[in-house]
Amino acid sequence: MKGKSHNFFEKISTDITNWTGSPVAFGVAFLIVIIWIVTGPLFNYSDTWQLVINTGTTIITFLMVFLIQKSQNKDSKAIQLKLNELIAASKHASNRMVDIEDLTEAELDVLHKYYQKLADIAESDTDIHTSHSIDAAVHLHRIKKAVAVKKEEPGD
Repeated sequence: MKGKSHNFFEKISTDITNWTGSPVAFGVAFLIVIIWIVTGPLFNYSDTWQLVINTGTTIITFLMVFLIQKSQNKDSKAIQLKLNELIAASKHASNRMVDIEDLTEAELDVLHKYYQKLADIAESDTDIHTSHSIDAAVHLHRIKKAVAVKKEEPGD
């Protein structure tokens, strides 16, 4: 039974989220506000008249926050999976980038700084097809370190 209710919620939330982003939904919301404004004089702009729009919009906003968050979570997961597939399929990309969304903010900041350095290196390259992945950089670093060690060895 859990599967059916989960599927029902997912279908309803997707349908509602899609509908609320439509021009028809905007038109309905706009019409409700116009009706509320026009009825102001009928109710002498009373506290109850104001409470109706405030309560209605608060309830709708409260419920929409959860539906929008559900939709964004699903979209985010789908985008991450698509990006993971692109990383896995590319021979020049580092597979270490798969699932980095689970890293802490500080770890992501370190990666961001690293990729900023890679972008700076790429700007100086004449060949736009040169790859600068993490793995390529680590490999190049090892080669440079080995060369530096050989230069320091006595008797050469």
